[in-house]
Amino acid sequence: MSSCLVGCLVTAGPALAGGSGHRAAEPGAAGVSPRSLHPQDSSGDEPVWIAQTLPGTVVTRSAPVRWRVAPGVTYARWSQTDARGPIVAHLLTIDPHTPGLKIDYASRGKVRRVATVRDIIGRDHAVAGVNGDFYDIGHTGAALGLGKDRQRGLLHARIQGWNNAFFIDRHGNADVGSMPMTATVLDHPELTVTNLNSPFVTPNGIGIYTHRWGRTAGYQVTQGQRTHVRVVTVKHGRVVSNRRKLSTGKPIRGRQLVGRGTGASKLRTLTRGTSVRIHRHLQPQPQVAISGNRFLVLDGLIKAVDDRVLAPRTAVGVESDTGAVLLLVIDGRSTTSRGYTMVELANLMVDLGADEALNLDGGGSSTMVAKNQQDQVAVLNHPSDGFERRVANAIQITYTKPAA
Repeated sequence: MSSCLVGCLVTAGPALAGGSGHRAAEPGAAGVSPRSLHPQDSSGDEPVWIAQTLPGTVVTRSAPVRWRVAPGVTYARWSQTDARGPIVAHLLTIDPHTPGLKIDYASRGKVRRVATVRDIIGRDHAVAGVNGDFYDIGHTGAALGLGKDRQRGLLHARIQGWNNAFFIDRHGNADVGSMPMTATVLDHPELTVTNLNSPFVTPNGIGIYTHRWGRTAGYQVTQGQRTHVRVVTVKHGRVVSNRRKLSTGKPIRGRQLVGRGTGASKLRTLTRGTSVRIHRHLQPQPQVAISGNRFLVLDGLIKAVDDRVLAPRTAVGVESDTGAVLLLVIDGRSTTSRGYTMVELANLMVDLGADEALNLDGGGSSTMVAKNQQDQVAVLNHPSDGFERRVANAIQITYTKPAA
């Protein structure tokens, strides 16, 4: 990693890393591998910088560099320095009610497929975007929480545990809040669905996997658990197979129900030909949704508490009075930009006018892409890996000139 700024920062070894890409056993799990799916700062294993606790400090800020990316979208970049050291900030301010402008969830098609932000938003010829949710880096590649796309609908979700989200509601307004999935097996109310296209099935739960997931991931979705598991394949609303072994690398045709523990025992009763109809949705029902890990600001009140771990950051916020959406990236892990703590990130979002704000994946994942002053889509920040990391999804902004 880059040298720390003398007198401002110290490094911590892996034992202090608050959230790496390794899995730890979920409560109640049996026979699982030691990989954690609850990162605090980044989806990757990365060095941790720890901020010193300092008294009140003077902040000096450079004049921002600004340009219009598209109608309703403005980019700004500035640097600022305090006693902890310098940072470089990148901000996209979006008016979601601009005619022809849309904010959407974006990915490269399959939930398991990772790609750079530039490649992800390039699929829809977007004018700007940032990285989205934390994801199961180095394993399934799937996002940890929820994602709903305007065109493709609900792609992945959990009933609990990773439901803090940024969303566009049915009226086209942006907001931040908790958004659990509701899933019901209409013919079998005794079956409790806990996951949709998730990196793992909740212990004793049942996960649904569809063609949107990509190829099967075998026992990775049971966190290495090989006993007391079961997979049921449903086509055209009927069970066509019920097995105890999970496959790897196979296309999913129809739907698969994967059970662990109690969930597996309940799936055992589903014989060939049994009717299985599944209804799932997010509540409330948004047009678009994407999750992050922690609320930074809710109703104007700062919710962040960590003022120690410095990292590159990505956040999304909403200014309630105007409806403006703020996409913020803070560069980090360099001598020119140290990164931010969660408290610093929340404070800046409030200073920028956000009444609601959510922390997205950070570290080497933090990436902002938008049209530059030459009208070319480019990476505008400096990802701390030294290159664009491949991520699971993104928030993108598209613009189509309205018909005259």
